[in-house]
Amino acid sequence: MSIHVKRAFKYRFYTSDAQAAELSRTFGCVRKVYNLALAARTQAWARQERVNYNQTSAMLTLWKRTEELAFLNEVSSVPLQQALRHLQVAFTNFFARRAKYPRFKSRKRSRKSAEYTASAFRFRDGRLTLAKMREPLDIAWSRPLPAGVSPSTVTVSQDSAGRWFVSMLCEDPSVQPFAATDTAVGIDVGLNHLLTLSTGEKITNPRHERRDRTALAKAQRRLAKKAGGDGANRAKARRQVAKIHARITDRRRDNLHKLTTRFVRENQTLVIEDLSVGNMVKNRNLARAISDAAWADFRSMLQYKAHWYGRKVIAVDRWFPSSKLCSHCGTLKERMPLHVRTWTCDCGASHDRDVNAAKNLLAAGLAVTACGAGVRPQRSTPGGQSATKQETPRREP
Repeated sequence: MSIHVKRAFKYRFYTSDAQAAELSRTFGCVRKVYNLALAARTQAWARQERVNYNQTSAMLTLWKRTEELAFLNEVSSVPLQQALRHLQVAFTNFFARRAKYPRFKSRKRSRKSAEYTASAFRFRDGRLTLAKMREPLDIAWSRPLPAGVSPSTVTVSQDSAGRWFVSMLCEDPSVQPFAATDTAVGIDVGLNHLLTLSTGEKITNPRHERRDRTALAKAQRRLAKKAGGDGANRAKARRQVAKIHARITDRRRDNLHKLTTRFVRENQTLVIEDLSVGNMVKNRNLARAISDAAWADFRSMLQYKAHWYGRKVIAVDRWFPSSKLCSHCGTLKERMPLHVRTWTCDCGASHDRDVNAAKNLLAAGLAVTACGAGVRPQRSTPGGQSATKQETPRREP
């Protein structure tokens, strides 16, 4: 069964001075409009009134007519309208209790981006020209767009390292489900080894952050010695720190993409553990290592690729005692401290802690597939807690 997949293709591009100035103005105007609309909706909320997208759109028209905000007319109106739509989505998620109350955008901390719909750009013969610009963007085409496809929206952004990116949202007809197989795998995440499979395979943790930790510390010390404010030397030192972070992030993302694509290609069912990474990084001793492992990114990639290619991902309850349960006889150990990497069950079976956990995750996930969601310690969707509690790392000696 084919599915319609909307896929974003992200490319780096290089700007002329005029294009950089135009995009920087657009980013500033987008941020200004978003903050004005958020302030108006917050004030209305205090008066127990509701303001929706249509009302903020009318406010934008009035703002443009004032002398103070006349500069909003200098940029394309489409990114400004899109900012109001994004704010509407943020409030929708807030009222549905999926997110916190929207926050104001900061000039220094918030992501610099602007979204253009089809009416605000021209894409012809592989050349992309944005509204208010005379020349097309100089895009580094690292991979081609699907044949005969044009982008429906274009998002331009600049990261903290000063690099420019354009993301084109297209419907990709080339994404088709893989042929069905009968293979299944349990995947246990870790720190000593990034991933351990139920097949016994262990994937080394590249520790991308540790590889650049010395260079990063040196750049951060240089930044700390610069005078405060917006001076040129401080900006240069800040960009150097950002470049190192960007290099770490790029390597990490590349590795995760290769692993998740391989797993989805080879297996019909993939079983993982539903970890609360946000709570785990509160552990001061493990926060850096957990963040570097990027378990949440791994799960996100695995899930959307499985959806694309007709695979199934099952998340087993985080309280399921995968490490303490003998995968051979089902005996549950009372305690299993983190320093215990191998152990022998009373039935005589010897276990590698991580491989045993992956095998138990696979068995639990297959039980969900066979028996449905009635198996209490396992589940295929997040939320809830089972009756059997797994010991958390912070409680271990």
